[in-house]
Amino acid sequence: MSLFDDREPEAKKAAPAPLAERMRPRTLDEFVGQEKLISPGRPLRLAIDRDQLQSIILWGPPGTGKTTLARLIASVTRAHFISFSAVLSGIKEIRAVMTEAEEARRRLGRRTILFIDEIHRFNKAQQDAFLPRVEAGDIVLIGATTENPSFEVNSALLSRSKVYLLKGLDVDDVMTILRRALSDRERGLGKLGMTADDEALAGIARYANGDARVALNMLETAAAAAADSHRIDVTLVSELAQNRALLYDKSGEEHYNLISALHKSMRNSDPDAAVYWLARMVEAGEDPLYIARRLVRFASEDIGNADPRALSIAIAAKDAVHFIGMPEGNTALAQAAIYMAVAAKSNAVYRAYLDAAEAASKEIAEPVPLHLRNAPTRLMKQLDYGKGYRYAHDEAEGVAADMACLPPAHEGRRFYEPTDRGLEAEIRKKLEELRRKS
Repeated sequence: MSLFDDREPEAKKAAPAPLAERMRPRTLDEFVGQEKLISPGRPLRLAIDRDQLQSIILWGPPGTGKTTLARLIASVTRAHFISFSAVLSGIKEIRAVMTEAEEARRRLGRRTILFIDEIHRFNKAQQDAFLPRVEAGDIVLIGATTENPSFEVNSALLSRSKVYLLKGLDVDDVMTILRRALSDRERGLGKLGMTADDEALAGIARYANGDARVALNMLETAAAAAADSHRIDVTLVSELAQNRALLYDKSGEEHYNLISALHKSMRNSDPDAAVYWLARMVEAGEDPLYIARRLVRFASEDIGNADPRALSIAIAAKDAVHFIGMPEGNTALAQAAIYMAVAAKSNAVYRAYLDAAEAASKEIAEPVPLHLRNAPTRLMKQLDYGKGYRYAHDEAEGVAADMACLPPAHEGRRFYEPTDRGLEAEIRKKLEELRRKS
């Protein structure tokens, strides 16, 4: 079959499509959510209505309408519309599409709208194959992705496309979709005479976590379970919702969003937010040792010597998780995260290392001063290795105050400047006293 044959093959006698598929909106006016994108008068809506769409990337979490929007565009455009999935297609299929798109433009004067679901699954070479035809105007590309296009779509392709962000549906939007499915006699559950109270529908909407597909699948399951009573109540929904669908991908953007939220909540001394974001990650299946490693890093980067116990507690949490495993290890992580949140904060150690690393890597690498060198051989002693070194423990106050330990170019330079928070306040006083004597 030609790639430009828009007709669907004759359907075989089979079970009806899932409710989520049957209830896809047939017009833009039926589309629920994303009002900022497709309400009448909005730029994307105007481009679709006028059939003047340029290449776009639809970015958003699952179940927010990316594929549905592409299908609605297909229903109104006068261009050829081709749809395929990046999961199922390879470079051979891409080249065939590009060839036919070029021929259609040359022979028929018609452009091709190409919808690619999960475009982030195409590698760089596959994405590059689209670029010449996009630049030539043979195709208008519609890419759908759940991943951040900044990282997953080639910069050249991204620069020639407009990115539209689709947001997860709120509870009211999902409830609207569920009510429509319950009442629709043609495509939905209307013929079953099924009823559901608002509390039950709200429970399904919360379970779906902004994903219309998940919500409709659960409604269909609930309707099957309520076949005798014809009533979906909150008790039934609670029984079906064993675990709420948590939006999380350990290799995707949400992974980094959540660990960033945890880190920044601890930094801002908010234990409630810290334990919430921690729970979001743990309950979604994040590797607990990854979280433990981030807590160890936080203890040094954001607390440092303001509370040196934080590092010990972070290491102890890591050991506890490794020793007893999950889910029992979750409280060790929570204990550490809460401690980190309420501990005194200082990034003085972090800044000291950054400054020292910059000096070490960008400035002249001066030799170690002779008095700081070890002298294990006679020759080295003859060359004055170790000459002038003073053993601190033999000094009256345990410090050889006038013995420089930095090379001459850095003499007197300050890398570590403790804050006046937590234990660093005492360290600061001690350091100021030592520096006055040097």
